[in-house]
Amino acid sequence: MNSLAETVRQLAPHWGVMFVAMLSALAVAERVVVAVPLWASLLVVLLVAVGYPSLVRAVGVAPDVWKR
Repeated sequence: MNSLAETVRQLAPHWGVMFVAMLSALAVAERVVVAVPLWASLLVVLLVAVGYPSLVRAVGVAPDVWKR
């Protein structure tokens, strides 16, 4: 069993990348659609939050914590 510190150490870089991906996706959405409604912004964030771990697993660079 991993300690909390080890789990955070493994996940911190992925959290950072996911956060930047969410902000980038929202910025693109704001450029494409001038006034993005709140529900659409939440949908974009949800898609990134669900899609990123799946993509990382498919590429094969997922941390051990996500492979369980």
